[in-house]
This record gives sequence, C-alpha cells and structure tokens, in this order.
Amino acid sequence: MVTICLLRHGETAYNADGNRYCGRTDIDLTDKGIAQAHRMKKLLKDFQFDAIFSSPLKRAKNTAIIASGKEEILVDMRLIEVDFGQWEGKRAEEFQLEDPQSWENWLSTPEHFRAGNTGETATEIVTRLNSFYTELLDKYVGKTVLIVGHNGINRFFIASQLGMPLKNYRKIVQENSALTLLTLSKEDGVHLLKLNA
Repeated sequence: MVTICLLRHGETAYNADGNRYCGRTDIDLTDKGIAQAHRMKKLLKDFQFDAIFSSPLKRAKNTAIIASGKEEILVDMRLIEVDFGQWEGKRAEEFQLEDPQSWENWLSTPEHFRAGNTGETATEIVTRLNSFYTELLDKYVGKTVLIVGHNGINRFFIASQLGMPLKNYRKIVQENSALTLLTLSKEDGVHLLKLNA
C-alpha cells in the first residue's frame, strides 16, 4: 500500500479569469495560488514524504516546491494536464456556443471522443495515469508520497479507481491547492480518505 497526498496546483490567472481551460498552457501561480501553496505546507507539516512528484508544468512544480518545502521534485510527463485541444484558453460558455456537439460528445462518452476535438480521450488519459500509478506501487510500497497534478487528471484518476463511469469525473470537485488523501494498493485499489482538506 502507498499513502498518497494528491494535490491540485494553486490558482493561476486562467482559474481566476472565469476558469479558462488551461491544459498544456504553461502559466504560473497567481499571488493567491502561492498563498494557497503556503497554506498547504502548513497542512502537510506532519507528513514525511519518501518522494515528491509533479506534472512538468510550472504551476504544479511550484506548488510542489512550496507545499513540500523541498526543491527535489520528480517531474513526470504522465502527470501533465489533459490536452483540451480547441478548448484551450477558453471559458466553457465560449466553446460550448462555438461547437455544442463536441461538448455533448465529451460529456456523454469521453472515452471515445477527444476533448476539444483534437485533444485527448478519457481512455488515453487514464491509460497514462495507470502507467504512472502502477509504477508507483512497484517502487513505493509502504511509503508516503506527495503528487501535485491538475484538476482534470486527478479527477479522472479518482473516478476510474472508484469504478465510476468516466463521464462522471466532473462530479468530483478538487479545489486549487487542496489535499486529497488516499491509499492505493494492488489488492484493494484506492481508498479515498479525505477530499479537499
């Protein structure tokens, strides 16, 4: 079993500006996002991490550095945010008006349709996350790790591990720089202990 502190990065300018879709755009934290990461550092002070992982995007890396108080971050490309294709940088109400069918497709069957027509499918997302977490289980049994990722990938991982239909991933809310605490084992899968602490 591995104990995982799973974070979403702190607030970015895209989050603050009507929650624009920020997949692969590499923008940094706002002042509020930095403050959120410092709050998380206080919340995590009693944890001893055997490893700290982050998405390669600087909003996640900087959250990981601040929240852990350490510079030694293991960056893994499999933790990068969802490729949102043509939705990137837009608010939901904007792209829903431009192409309502692609949004309906994504909401109903994200396993088979690409986000923003040219992005990833939910199946591709979960496949790369399963690769990361399987490797984590092989290397860190009995350990505690911090993982800083993104809203989309974290929710897809949790939904898939809890046996939810992937189209329901949006029903899970993960706030900026909030703690999700879980355990993961080969025998029992995920046990979700805390959400948005």
